[in-house]
Amino acid sequence: MNPSGSLTPSPRTLDVQSLAHFDGLLAERPGSAHGWHVQSLDLRGRSEALGQVDVRGAVFLGCTFDPGVEDRLRSNGALLFPRLEGVPFDAYRGRLYTPQELYAGLEAHPYEELPDALVYQWSILPDQRHRLDATLAAALHDHAIGDALDELLDGGRQNGGSFVGVMGGHAAQRGSAEYAAAAMLGRKLALAGRTVATGGGPGAMEAANLGAYLSRTTPEDLEEALGTLAAVPGFRPSVSAWARKAAAVVERHPEGAESLGIPTWFYGHEPPNYFATHIAKYFANAVREAVLLELCDAGIVFLPGAAGTVQEIFQDACENYYGAVQTVTPMVLVGRDYWTREYPAWPLLERLAAGRPMERQVFLVDNVDEAVEILS
Repeated sequence: MNPSGSLTPSPRTLDVQSLAHFDGLLAERPGSAHGWHVQSLDLRGRSEALGQVDVRGAVFLGCTFDPGVEDRLRSNGALLFPRLEGVPFDAYRGRLYTPQELYAGLEAHPYEELPDALVYQWSILPDQRHRLDATLAAALHDHAIGDALDELLDGGRQNGGSFVGVMGGHAAQRGSAEYAAAAMLGRKLALAGRTVATGGGPGAMEAANLGAYLSRTTPEDLEEALGTLAAVPGFRPSVSAWARKAAAVVERHPEGAESLGIPTWFYGHEPPNYFATHIAKYFANAVREAVLLELCDAGIVFLPGAAGTVQEIFQDACENYYGAVQTVTPMVLVGRDYWTREYPAWPLLERLAAGRPMERQVFLVDNVDEAVEILS
């Protein structure tokens, strides 16, 4: 599956996502801009340079131009998609989010006034999901996020990396044994050369991203961070206080290791965590779930969780059940008693796997150390 949602091969195009890249291309005097996809750039002051290149076949998405330039570009064969007014996000963005972007202004303002919350508020306005302009804006945004995620994944795998998913409930509180175990899992996976990918939310997801983020530091640094975070155990009643504690940890350790979070505004009441260095946040939860499971080429660890985690177990199981032998990836359920008694997903998963290629790729373990041993 292509995270951008494309179901067919696409022609080779050149994504131009920064002014430095754009200016560099023009400095080469290319003659033609055919195949350029220029995303959300302020191109004012570059009218003369644009007039010296053949723009037939070029696409400009949400760019800003000097007066009169748009008409000239159209008449010369370029395709222009306008900026969308009244939308609190860039529908043509060329990169993933960072925590600092979603939480911009956190130091002085409550969470409800920050970019992440404002986008969620926009998404739940009355009849918003039924309005054509809102639906189009959200779809364009999710396609752009998928495209940016493709680039991240391609870069990671070209460098020999692989992605391990960590799924688990949002209810694991900071200061709890469950939270500490998830953080240690994230740390050990990162030290084993894996890139940790989570649903990007609070609880076990935050803990796994935290452990990965601090994997370059000492175990004592992780213990200190866990203690700092425990002062605000959860995002209720105050997302602001919860996020500020996390931001303080990141400020103390600004050079953390990379990890990925894939949250959704569909569950916008659950804020994204501050420790995923790359955040692919979608409006469409179905796309987000499919993408998250698909990218985990080195397997997935399922920590204790409730409905969402159970759904992810069997969605991943379905992919493994029907997939080609070469595409089956490990599934590791952590918590023998939890997955056989509390939420008995294991017996059904084991029964599904019997006699299938996936049979040797499903595991039930007692603790995160065993999970890391299997996946590393």
